Amino acid sequence: MFEELKPHLIELRKRLFISVMCIIIMFFACFTFNEYIIDILKAPVEAVLPEISKQMTFIELQEPLFTAMKVSFFTAFLISLPVIFWQFWKFVAPGLYDNEKKLVIPFVSFASIMFALGALFCYYIVIPLAFKFLVDFGVQTQDFKPLISIGLYVGFFTKLIIAFGLAFEMPVITFFFAKLGLIDDVFLKKHFKSSVLIIFIFAAMMTPPDIISQFLMAIPLCGLYGISIYIAKKVNPSTKDTNE
Repeated sequence: MFEELKPHLIELRKRLFISVMCIIIMFFACFTFNEYIIDILKAPVEAVLPEISKQMTFIELQEPLFTAMKVSFFTAFLISLPVIFWQFWKFVAPGLYDNEKKLVIPFVSFASIMFALGALFCYYIVIPLAFKFLVDFGVQTQDFKPLISIGLYVGFFTKLIIAFGLAFEMPVITFFFAKLGLIDDVFLKKHFKSSVLIIFIFAAMMTPPDIISQFLMAIPLCGLYGISIYIAKKVNPSTKDTNE
């Protein structure tokens, strides 16, 4: 059994090595501009903070350095996504038919675009609304003074961006599975109710603890699920629909 898996493991190692090397190279490039990247990340929260609290703080001595490294790695990962998707496709391509192998460019392109759309939707819509609600609740309702730790903020910010980026991959994953014949539109329709429940649970886990953020993530995902049903129907319609 190991001998049968050995070629696949070697191929997997090769693809992982290329992906990791790309991230490492981009990391060093991004670390040079970490101050500029951090300013972009700080912009949404600084826009809603009171004037007296716009200066962020750090709690531990190593926090600024580790934050710069974390931001650089996060940016390097985003930049490397097309390469990562490409290597993933190259790994699974040997098991596909020739006509399916031609989908490599659309797969890499749309996977990268959908992740970018999810990240941009989060940055320009979800984060400003969520942060304004949370800051106003603490300042106006509880009369607290916000002192934001840069390390904790960056960790919270990157979690949201990655969650939305991955969530917006739903149509791409649906297309891929439907093309392989693993799912069809009837399957997605049958599990619609349970999928909506899972979407709301996922949104509650990945967003701040407020109902606004949860709905801002769950509602687009429900819409993407509907788009996924349409994609599955076009790519791999069920036998019943075909006969009709």
